[in-house]
Amino acid sequence: MARRGATILHADLDAFYASVEQLLDPSLRGIPIAVGGGVVLAASYEAKAFGVAGGMSGRQARQLCPQLTFVAGHLGEYQRIADRVMDVLGDVTPDVERISIDEAFCDVAGAGRLFGSPATIAADIRRRVKAEIGLPISIGVARTKHLAKIASQVAKPDGLVVVEPEHEVAFLRPLPVSLMWGVGPVTQERLASRGITTIGDLAAADPGALRGLLGEAAGTKLSALAATEDPRPVRGGRRASSMGAQSAFPRCPPTVQLRAQVIGHLADRIGSRLRSKRRAGRTVTVRVRFAGLRSVTRSVTLPAPVSATRTLADVAEGLVSAALADHPQADLTLLGISVSHLVDEPSLQLELPLGLSDEAVRPGTAAGAARWSVDQSMDAVRKRFGRQAVGYANVALSARTFVPDEFRELAERDG
Repeated sequence: MARRGATILHADLDAFYASVEQLLDPSLRGIPIAVGGGVVLAASYEAKAFGVAGGMSGRQARQLCPQLTFVAGHLGEYQRIADRVMDVLGDVTPDVERISIDEAFCDVAGAGRLFGSPATIAADIRRRVKAEIGLPISIGVARTKHLAKIASQVAKPDGLVVVEPEHEVAFLRPLPVSLMWGVGPVTQERLASRGITTIGDLAAADPGALRGLLGEAAGTKLSALAATEDPRPVRGGRRASSMGAQSAFPRCPPTVQLRAQVIGHLADRIGSRLRSKRRAGRTVTVRVRFAGLRSVTRSVTLPAPVSATRTLADVAEGLVSAALADHPQADLTLLGISVSHLVDEPSLQLELPLGLSDEAVRPGTAAGAARWSVDQSMDAVRKRFGRQAVGYANVALSARTFVPDEFRELAERDG
């Protein structure tokens, strides 16, 4: 089989949230700004030049950049504008795989006769996004998804990088391993301990040694990616395999009140989104980030798929408590919940009371059905009168300002 050409595009809007704020308010253009307040959720490139980054406390950001301007953010505008960018991609090919609000993969292998070479298509997309929407966008073009994503990172800000198949090894060899998918600070440190700092070093390393250092799955995956092996196709139109939300905040002791409010808020957001799609999930995962950016995760697979807010909150509280038991003195900076193994749930299937040990988390029991019914009523009220019309008391009456779900990955990713 002939090796395919460089037909996969990774399009990534530059400093998206901050760029939108500068688009909406021209007086913010060219000056350092940050979206957020107590925590920096996104920073403009002008702010990044001073070292300001997502996940940083507002106080630290102001110390680095005294002239920093904070803006609250326009959530509805972010989604609307990002959707317009995705429409531009969709004008070129139906094979668009959106992986976040502001980035997507495209496969343009079938678009050549209409629109030209992949490099020409990428340049036209960038021109249209700038002219029609007013935002900078970086695009990487390559043979595989992994290479295209790295190329778009190299292209930032506001650039285009095309990696032809015959130049892949030369392109990757000098780049830092931190650009690779799946290489976070911990993995980067482990690799550095063995003298592996570039992708070229990683490609030359013994695969067996990497598996011993990083584990079977991670070692095998990174060895393959460093060798430019990535068979994953662009999958357009996929349904989400999970739903999640997280909330970042300045470091706080893990008090019962804090946990109840944040977990309640996140469970409410996820539960309402699941029900709006008529879906439910069996696996609940929590992410707990402590001061110093050290994170732990805990998960459990339930006997039946759930979407009820209070059930999600109860399960998440148990998982968070287990995580905190291993770190009793640590302050928190982020809590996150995700639900996976999703299935369709057009209606609730009731169950007989059999006295099972897990009935508390089964949605079809009397208690589970009551929770589901309450949520359905709340969803109907919110649909008519707005989300703030009704809510659970521990969240609705809280004075805490929550980081919106639309920002759920910005504390770690702000490109």
